[in-house]
Amino acid sequence: MSIAKKLVGQTAAYGLSSIVGRALNYLLVPIYTDVFLPEEYGVFSYLYAFVGFLNVLYTYGMETAFFRFANKPGADKYKLYNQVLSVILSSSVILSGILMLLSGPIADYKNFTAQEQNYILWLAAILAIDAIVAIPFAWLRLQNKAIKFASIKLANILLVIAANLFFLVLCRDIYNGDYLQSLRPLITSIYNPDLGIGYIILINLAANALLIPMLWREFKILRFELNPELLRPMLVYAYPLMLMGMAGMVNELIDRILLEEWLPENFYPGHSNYAAVGIYSACYKLSIFMTLTLQAFRYAAEPFFFSQAENKESPKTFALIMKWFVIACAFIFLFISANLDVFAHFFLRKPEYHEGLMVVPILLLANLFLGVYYNLSVWFKLTDKTKYGTYISFGGAAVTILFNLLLIPVLGYMGSAIATFICYFGMALSSYLLGNRHYPIPYPVKTIAAYILLAVGLVWLVLGIEIDNFWLRHAFQLAVCAVFLAVVWLRERSRLLTF
Repeated sequence: MSIAKKLVGQTAAYGLSSIVGRALNYLLVPIYTDVFLPEEYGVFSYLYAFVGFLNVLYTYGMETAFFRFANKPGADKYKLYNQVLSVILSSSVILSGILMLLSGPIADYKNFTAQEQNYILWLAAILAIDAIVAIPFAWLRLQNKAIKFASIKLANILLVIAANLFFLVLCRDIYNGDYLQSLRPLITSIYNPDLGIGYIILINLAANALLIPMLWREFKILRFELNPELLRPMLVYAYPLMLMGMAGMVNELIDRILLEEWLPENFYPGHSNYAAVGIYSACYKLSIFMTLTLQAFRYAAEPFFFSQAENKESPKTFALIMKWFVIACAFIFLFISANLDVFAHFFLRKPEYHEGLMVVPILLLANLFLGVYYNLSVWFKLTDKTKYGTYISFGGAAVTILFNLLLIPVLGYMGSAIATFICYFGMALSSYLLGNRHYPIPYPVKTIAAYILLAVGLVWLVLGIEIDNFWLRHAFQLAVCAVFLAVVWLRERSRLLTF
């Protein structure tokens, strides 16, 4: 097998397992929004926002550091694996132990119930397992065992989905008397409706714990050892990566935390702050198709960008990719925003969640500009000036925090959506301006801006016109999307026909 074919196969295995896994996880959103009220879902989203930050803290960049040092000439891969897994195992146990000891004070501070304090204990265990299994997964990648890596990941995700369907749909429906009444005595012995979102956390904990036997061969080779001389340069290499990871989590998750903390009480009459977080988080999920597009693009584009680095025509190629990427994302933005009622019906099962739908177009547009930033980042990756990526990430994090603090008390979760848009737009603009100075690429800025503005204008038109008739409304929504495609065809027809 050629190196190129091997690389493509591994990229497909790693990339598709991640993308398919994420897509399958999104299928749980209709279940959660059907079963749980916004306040319950808000507590879940709030806690998992902290999990995102703690995941970065628990691994502190050592997964990437392991790759870097294990690929150096003459490196003893087994010794490095032992060192990294040993230190992650030790730190994870310590950190989760501290978190468990502090679960009581944390629960008191947040006015959590005894049941919600249990959530903290379970999440502490999840965090430890997540960090520990990250290193065996890294070992599989180092050993080029892409199929095993992808198989375990997908099996774990399918297990989570099956368990959610069993407890939150089948058991719940039988318990409520919807069908199969003969099984109700059995179901009452294994199903507790009062556990609520605890089922989601316990299912994740059980699924994560099963990763340990799935990775038993990788754990069996561990020889526990801690050598400060070997670990020190790896830690020095890793800590900036941890800081960058934290900045990324700020941009992605801090709005849920700040929304609960910073939203004035009774801002939304009849809803608690956790309910507001739940509504916002559920509506955020409607950006799934944009998010999956971005993830698929990153897996496919990054290897391509590096392969074209020495090609004199590569700037023109990068510009062309950017244009078509924006066209595709602008259509996704338009299609979802124009048909929000349809997507909300399928994904957000309880009508209470529909109150926050106005944030969806803004969040979709924000993620479009995040995709633009991913395209633009080619300049600092190809010129080895990745420090600029760090500066832009930290600048984006500062903007996210600042505008959330300014806008949440005034606009509620709409303020969080606007802060996300400002952050990603600012990151894209900063990267474009810096790239023009260090690695000029002839992006068709006017054309790109025109397509984005066209999509925004069409979304504004659809949202601004109310049509009561069901069939007329949906015909109008689809017609507006067709207008965008027609404009693209008319403008790009000659180029498309020459492909």
